Amino acid sequence: MGPGAGRGDLFRVKPVIQREPTGCGIASVAAIAGLSYGKARSIAAGLGIHAGDPRLWSQTVPVRTLLGHLGIRTGSRTIPFRSWQGLPDLALLAIKWHRESGTPHWHWVVFVREEAGACVLDSRKGLGSNRRTDFGRMRPKWYLPVLRAKP
Repeated sequence: MGPGAGRGDLFRVKPVIQREPTGCGIASVAAIAGLSYGKARSIAAGLGIHAGDPRLWSQTVPVRTLLGHLGIRTGSRTIPFRSWQGLPDLALLAIKWHRESGTPHWHWVVFVREEAGACVLDSRKGLGSNRRTDFGRMRPKWYLPVLRAKP
């Protein structure tokens, strides 16, 4: 059983700090897969996915491809964010959503519901805590549910 396969697996998801200014997608995948940032970055590079590529924070395909390569499935489409209570137990969230030259951009974070409550794992370096519960400050636009490992 892999990440997202059973409720117990969700409690092992830990924040991973991004090592590059634009590495939030890779760090989010690393957190979900239980990998270090360096290992996830190496696997991503083998798939042609790099932190400096704007598609990593303006499209879902690179993150979904990397997760799929690791045997982790996500929903096939983004779902508009409605409420924190409406999120699945494990999800990739798009926060800080904005447009630059007409192209959408966002910051990837991981939502996880644990026994102790819900939190967001934010990979941004320099945060007081990368396990966030300041939900009122985050403005998610949409999410991708993380479903389960491939059989």
